[in-house]
Amino acid sequence: MTTDTATAGIDSPTVATAPARRRGMFALPETRWAAAALALFLVGLAVYLLSGPVWLYWGLFLACYAAGGWEPGWSGLQALRERTLDVDLLMVVAAVGAAAIGQVLDGALLIVIFATSGALEALATARTEDSVRGLLELAPDTATRIDEDGGETAVPAADLAVGEVVLVRPGERIPADGTVVAGASEVDQATITGEPLPVDKTVGDEAFAGTLNGTGALRVRVQRRAADSVVARIAARVEEASRTKARTQLFIEKIEQRYSLGMVAATLAIFVLPLLWGDSFEDALLRAMTFMIVASPCAVVLATMPPLLAAIANAGRHGVLVKSAVVLERLAGTTRVAFDKTGTLTRGTPELTGVQLLATDTFTEDRVLRLAAGAEYPSEHPLGSAVVSAARGRGLTVPSAEEFSAQPGRGVSALVEDRFIQVGSPAALLSEPGDAADTVATLHAGGQTAVVVLCERRPIAVLAISDQVRPEAASTVAAVTELTGTAPVLLTGDHDTAARRLAGEVGVSDVRAGLLPDDKVAAVRELEATGARLTVVGDGINDAPALAAAHTGIAMGGAGADLTLRTADAIIVRDDLTTIPQLLSLARRARRVVAANLAIAATFITVLVLWDLIGTLPLPLGVAGHEGSTIIVGLNGLRLLRNSAWHGR
Repeated sequence: MTTDTATAGIDSPTVATAPARRRGMFALPETRWAAAALALFLVGLAVYLLSGPVWLYWGLFLACYAAGGWEPGWSGLQALRERTLDVDLLMVVAAVGAAAIGQVLDGALLIVIFATSGALEALATARTEDSVRGLLELAPDTATRIDEDGGETAVPAADLAVGEVVLVRPGERIPADGTVVAGASEVDQATITGEPLPVDKTVGDEAFAGTLNGTGALRVRVQRRAADSVVARIAARVEEASRTKARTQLFIEKIEQRYSLGMVAATLAIFVLPLLWGDSFEDALLRAMTFMIVASPCAVVLATMPPLLAAIANAGRHGVLVKSAVVLERLAGTTRVAFDKTGTLTRGTPELTGVQLLATDTFTEDRVLRLAAGAEYPSEHPLGSAVVSAARGRGLTVPSAEEFSAQPGRGVSALVEDRFIQVGSPAALLSEPGDAADTVATLHAGGQTAVVVLCERRPIAVLAISDQVRPEAASTVAAVTELTGTAPVLLTGDHDTAARRLAGEVGVSDVRAGLLPDDKVAAVRELEATGARLTVVGDGINDAPALAAAHTGIAMGGAGADLTLRTADAIIVRDDLTTIPQLLSLARRARRVVAANLAIAATFITVLVLWDLIGTLPLPLGVAGHEGSTIIVGLNGLRLLRNSAWHGR
């Protein structure tokens, strides 16, 4: 069962100013009806197993039919008006047929399965819509506009016109895409570019709506309307791709629709033709209903879902949430994998990787680190936190600082142990060429961030800071390459030098750096245009459009943004990269089991149908054969619950 969301409404970026509210599970009618059908089925089953009154469990099962079957039945009837046979309608007819010949339990079970499937898909669609609305709230509702006379006016951010200037105070989010015309600060724009560290912004630099300003005040000239901002385009991309994916069906469902047409025609022929040849009404009806039961695609559906659901359960037990059987089928077809950099192949947090001494005759590494940590301790900058954490990691005592001062875009200064210590940007603190500038250039060429430490205005060391590679990244890349037969690709918003340094460490040769969200979507489409079925792995909001546009999207759940987790088809809950090749391997194994089950089911159906057409198949034997094939393929599918199915490749 699939839920068509082509007409599902998501507020336009120009009007999405009201707070987004997350809809609960039972706020959707599909989930309420599915829950009612399941409850009625379970109560009816209990009465049936306890040998209760026949009228009671029949009444409960028929109520289950009504709760879970009325919506797909009504949708199917509407589809018939457009000359389309909906497979859900056929399932309802088959369930009614089962009840007509006394197999009301089997029909009720089929109704519950389809109602639950529809409810889960409706819930997933609703959560994606809620997250898109939440993304639009990244940009603030109001902005401080600078008037021609220099005054300040609070206006709705959606009403800002191109060319107007806005004031962004420390700690505020930037209300519109634009260019800095005054001030200096550091801006956390990881939501847009995925860069792990805040970026220094000065006059002439570009700023994005929804990014978080640091410690300085900025004046930004608006370059794009709210509806055209990068964050609004991210929301639009996610909405567009999610609607497209929502119409995807399991391969077997596509076959079922064609098969169902033939089965309906055959059932009518088996009923009508014997009547024309003089057969009795009862015998013709019995033969037709027997045919419908043994030839029904119910057996094929039940042969398909158990292995897929077992694989999904196995993946969940090992820390991976796969959102649907359709997702598992797409994962099995993956031919290439694309990784994001920050937060995916790396941990996404800056760490000190080295101390390059410039005054070796006076200072040791530990002494420099103590002084720098003392100066940085009052700072809120992530680089400062990395320095303090490194000092504590070495067991050093962080001294107190006096006369602390922070200058946005430059760094910090303080008196530490009666020495004037400055820690900050090389561009701001180094005015002349020398050993310090050479060391900085070397670190930058290696893709690392350089921070200069000055004592009494003399450079004494350069600190190397970088985003640390996950220890399992290289083995994961190698395993994915072996599994798919194609080397992965790196898609990142970080600069080219850092991206290539990381790629060299983990074994990725195809590197595409400096990508904004739209660029990542374009890269995904370019790769898929070559015939690749691409699975994208990412963690940030800037990855969400690429995850939605790709054949399959996987989110790293440890630090993933809400929109990314909602958009992704699968989520690595325990934040372990090694689960990715294991998940792909499990999906491929599930596909093989499904193929085997379909062969078994097709064999049973063929034998029973031929028996019914050529000879006289007793109804109890037909039902037994039909249910027997379901039990066989069900048990075969349950093998995927074993740990060996997850660990074996």
